[in-house]
Amino acid sequence: MTANTSAPRTLDQWLKQLERVRLPVTTQSRDLVLHTVLDSRRSLRDIAERLQDCPAAALAVMREANRSASSLGEPAATLETALNRIGLKNTEELLRRLPVLEESAIPQPLRQLQLISQHAEQQASGLFGARLARLWQEINSGALLLLAPLWPLAASQPLVLQEWTRRVLCEGEPGLAVERELLGVPLLKICLQLAEQWRLPSWIIHCYQLLLNDRRLLVKALHIARDNEHPLHQQQILDGDEPLRRWLTRPENSILLANGLALSAHIAWEGQHSLRWQRLSGLYLHTALGELQGQIHQQAASSARRHAHAGLWHPAEALIWPWAERRWKPLNKAAAIAAPVTPTGVLAWRQACSELLKDPTPFANVLQLTQCARDALQHCGMQRVLLLLTDRQHTRLQAQQSHGLPAEAGKLVLDPQQSQVLRRLLSQPGQLRLSPDNMAQFSALLPGSLKSLFIGQHLILRSIANQGHVAMLLVVDQHGAPFNETQLQAFGKTVQCIERALGSFARRGR
Repeated sequence: MTANTSAPRTLDQWLKQLERVRLPVTTQSRDLVLHTVLDSRRSLRDIAERLQDCPAAALAVMREANRSASSLGEPAATLETALNRIGLKNTEELLRRLPVLEESAIPQPLRQLQLISQHAEQQASGLFGARLARLWQEINSGALLLLAPLWPLAASQPLVLQEWTRRVLCEGEPGLAVERELLGVPLLKICLQLAEQWRLPSWIIHCYQLLLNDRRLLVKALHIARDNEHPLHQQQILDGDEPLRRWLTRPENSILLANGLALSAHIAWEGQHSLRWQRLSGLYLHTALGELQGQIHQQAASSARRHAHAGLWHPAEALIWPWAERRWKPLNKAAAIAAPVTPTGVLAWRQACSELLKDPTPFANVLQLTQCARDALQHCGMQRVLLLLTDRQHTRLQAQQSHGLPAEAGKLVLDPQQSQVLRRLLSQPGQLRLSPDNMAQFSALLPGSLKSLFIGQHLILRSIANQGHVAMLLVVDQHGAPFNETQLQAFGKTVQCIERALGSFARRGR
C-alpha cells in the first residue's frame, strides 16, 4: 500500500482533520453510561468506572473538562476529577450529543484499538494499581486514554492505521520510514501534538515526550532489563546511575508499560516486542519474569471477560493455544486440501472458544453448552462431529449434537457395556485415535452403529470429565482422511475449552 493521496501530509493538516473527527459510540454503551449518570445512588467513582467501558465517552468527558483547564490550573488527571469539574448535568448533555451508530457501522480498527486500550487499563490496574494505591485513579484513566490520539485516526483513516500496524508492528519495518510514506510525518508527533491540544493528563504527555524526545533512558532501561535472571546485578547497575534509577521509579511510566504490554500482546505473546515490555515491567516492579508473566496472563483473562466482543481479537484468546497455531498455516498442500480453514472459520472458532471459557457460564442449559461445543469442534476443522452425553451410572450414551452426519445420528443411543472401548473411555477421561496402524485391533470393539456413521481409516474418540466423572464423549474425523498436526493441536485446545465450560456450568448458581 502506498501513501493515501487523500490523507493529510503535514502535521498541521493532520491535527485539523483529526480534531474534526467525532468518535461514535453504540447505543447500548452510551445508554449504560447514561443510566449510571442518572442514578442518584451512584457516586462519581461509579460513573468513572462505567465510563471506562465506553472509551469514546471517557475521552469526550476528559476533553470537555480540560477545555478551560488553563483557568483552573492543571488539567484533570482522572475521570472522577473530570466529572466533578463539569458536573453531572453537563455530563448527561455531553453524552446525549455523542454520535450513535450500530456496532457494525463503527470502523473495526477503531473498535479494535479501543479494546487494546481497555486491555491496557486492566493491565495497569492489576499490575500497578495496588502497588501505587494512592494513584490508582490516575493509573486507570491514563492507561485507558494513552492511545486516544490514535482513535480519530482509526475512525477517519482505518486503512492507513491497519497498514501501519501490519508493516511496523507485525513485520518489523522501520517505523519512521513507513510513517513518512503513509502519513508524511512521524506518528508520535501527531499523537503528542493532539494530546497537548486536547490537554490530556500530564502523564500521557510525559509518555509521548519520552518516546519522541528522550528514548535514551528507555533504551538504557531495556538493556538492563534483559539481565532479568540476575536482579542483584540489575540493582547494582541502577544504583550506579542515579538519573536512570529516578526515572524508572516515576509513576507515569506505569501507563506506558501497561500499553506496551497490551499492544505487543495483541501482535504476539511470544514475540520480541512483548518480551521486552515484560522484562521492563519486571524491572520496574522488581518482579521475576516468570511470576510477572503469570500476572500479565491473569489480567489479560480478566480483561477478556470484561471487554471481549465478537469480531474483535483479544490476546487472552491466544493463551489457550500456541500463538503460531492461531495463524492456521497448513503443514503441506495435502493437509490444506484435506481440511481447508478460512479466516471466517478461524474467527468463528475463536468466538466459540471464548464463549466456552467464560466464567460464570453464559449457558442456561446443557443444550446451549453442547451446541457451542459442537460449533467449536466444527470450526477447528473437524468435518464430522458426534457429541454424546452419558448418564450418571454410565449405562447409556445418548447423542446430543452432530455435524456432517446423517439425521439418524442425532437419535443414536449406545450401550457402553457392549463395547470394551466405550467402557474404558467412560471409566476415566482419555482419547483413542484410530489409524490404519491400529484400526484392525480396535474396530471390532466399537459398536456397529457408530462405525457405520464414521466410515474411514482415521477417527478420534475423546471422553471428557466433569468433577472427576466422565460426562461426555466426542467422536470426530475428517471424512476418514488423515489428521495433520495442526488439526490435532487445535482439537486438543478445543477439548480444553469444553472441559472448562463443563466446570463453569457445574458451578452455576453456587
